[in-house]
Amino acid sequence: MNSAQVDAYLDRIGADHPAWPTIDVLRELQLRHLKTVPFENLSIHRGEEIVLEEKRLYDKIVGARRGGFCYELNGAFGALLAALGFDVTLLAARVYGEEGRLGVPYDHLALRVRTVDGGDWLVDVGFGAHSHYPLAFGERGEQPDPGGAFRVIEAGADVAGARKGGGAAYGDLDVLRDGTPQYRLETRPRTLEDFVAGAWWNTTSPVSHFVRSLVCSRVTEDGGRITLSGRRVTMTTPDGRKEVSDLASDEEVLEMYRERFGIVLDRVPTVRQGGPNG
Repeated sequence: MNSAQVDAYLDRIGADHPAWPTIDVLRELQLRHLKTVPFENLSIHRGEEIVLEEKRLYDKIVGARRGGFCYELNGAFGALLAALGFDVTLLAARVYGEEGRLGVPYDHLALRVRTVDGGDWLVDVGFGAHSHYPLAFGERGEQPDPGGAFRVIEAGADVAGARKGGGAAYGDLDVLRDGTPQYRLETRPRTLEDFVAGAWWNTTSPVSHFVRSLVCSRVTEDGGRITLSGRRVTMTTPDGRKEVSDLASDEEVLEMYRERFGIVLDRVPTVRQGGPNG
């Protein structure tokens, strides 16, 4: 990412160019990203190709002022952080689903970031409702955050029995929010290209929740969250209370995308039955 692209990306999230890659800067950049770049899967249902290449991610998030899901958001944000002098490692994770079962390999992309003032941090702007600030990678106790109470712990046994001795034997970590496991993180460094298969599965499989539903969500200025799913709007307050309402017309839906998420669309997206190839 060249200097002009860095400046444009920082402008996209309303941030100044930092002097040093410190933890305070990282905290600010993560929160600004969560507030301005939405977590969304609209490309799947609009028939838009998702390409895991740095330039394509930059063009979508900065040039087209869109959002994306984990591979896109953390992939682009990781490139920005690296250009700003942070030491960035891409990590693969499997997301916990029903009955505590883990998803497919490369189900999620997260970032391990090292700052010049010491410490490694788990950074994630691509998991929907998650921590607002980086989590200390080596801390095993509870880490309070506006998004909940988080813990990063050594992984236990896989419910499916694939790793009966426990994931800790492989260096895996479980990320918990309010006591509930969110995803299992591998600590081996990965490249963006490694996630192509996971992205393909998540954008084509009929059992993928990204294929079966629409979502567009971001953190609000007060620390709450706004989510638009189809015509349904969910406003979540900072203390977790939810207010749900339904939009009556296509015009209202398009206005919501435009005014609350900064996404200008020519038509209302709808779930593509059978996925992108259906």
